[in-house]
Amino acid sequence: MVGIKDVARQAGVSVGTVSNVLNRPERVSSEVRARVHAAIDLLGYVRSESARQLRAGRSRMLGLLVMDTRNPFFAVLAQGTERVAVEAGLGVMVCNSAESASAEQAYLSFFVEQRLRGVVFAPVASDGEPWEALRRAKIPFVIADRAVDAQTACSVAADDVLGGKLAGRHLLAAGHRRIAYVRGPGHLQQVRDRREGLVRAVEESGLGADAIVDIPVEKLDVGAGRDAGARLIGLSPRPTAVFCANDLLALGVMQTAFDAGVRVPDDLAVVGYDDIEFAGASLIPLTSVRHPAAEIGRLAARLLLEELEPSDPERDHRHTGIVLQPELVVRRSSMPRP
Repeated sequence: MVGIKDVARQAGVSVGTVSNVLNRPERVSSEVRARVHAAIDLLGYVRSESARQLRAGRSRMLGLLVMDTRNPFFAVLAQGTERVAVEAGLGVMVCNSAESASAEQAYLSFFVEQRLRGVVFAPVASDGEPWEALRRAKIPFVIADRAVDAQTACSVAADDVLGGKLAGRHLLAAGHRRIAYVRGPGHLQQVRDRREGLVRAVEESGLGADAIVDIPVEKLDVGAGRDAGARLIGLSPRPTAVFCANDLLALGVMQTAFDAGVRVPDDLAVVGYDDIEFAGASLIPLTSVRHPAAEIGRLAARLLLEELEPSDPERDHRHTGIVLQPELVVRRSSMPRP
């Protein structure tokens, strides 16, 4: 590969002059800058970012660790984070923990090894401190899609308890008295919070705990939703409505219902969570709790940048916890019976 020494030889200048042209061009005359850039173009020199980072002791890359890159919710969250980072002249390395605590730890250790400037991540585990490796390495981080104690770290999340309550109130107002909850992995705090909101809505209505039928699944994807739909349809008596912990589960439930001749919403009302793009575009548009993914990503990146480059360097950084409000988007899949 062409190195900086080759550029210096071609331009007839010292290695230090080439370095100044690349990093401190104001120190070099315009005539010398032109010669160096001509040599760079001729030789096809590409600077080594890793070497520059080692010399400077800081990276121009942020890390983003999400639970499932196949889930459109996290894709939108990543876009929000990336947009803010790029505007600040930084790149983003996106990694996928696949809802695995061990994979999460492996990636966080990798971020430390790569000396990333900062990290945004959506934790898998709801207990302990999975960010300890980052803290020991003094790498700033922000938690996305889960609220944490402001003494621990900055965080951005939506009020998932309220989101579950909105879904529950909607179905109860439509006359449903037996509601299934397809809940996904129980170790995820978001899944538990959404169920808690549903429970509160049921309690407000005066119904007992038996108004909720739990259908556990191991994943938060369409395949798990199809499996949950098969179990739901086989129940007797069958719930007349189902609230799913995310939209992918809900779309899977609707696929199974369609195949079995169960009409949505006449025989089964369906509500999802996240309001991904496919929710409104499905054959039967899906009612969903809108989870502001892009805003979570943008705000998390801004909090991280503020910690990296505080607007007031004289003041100690104080962690901030931001909780956004979800919104119920009603579509055909849960329209009340006439």
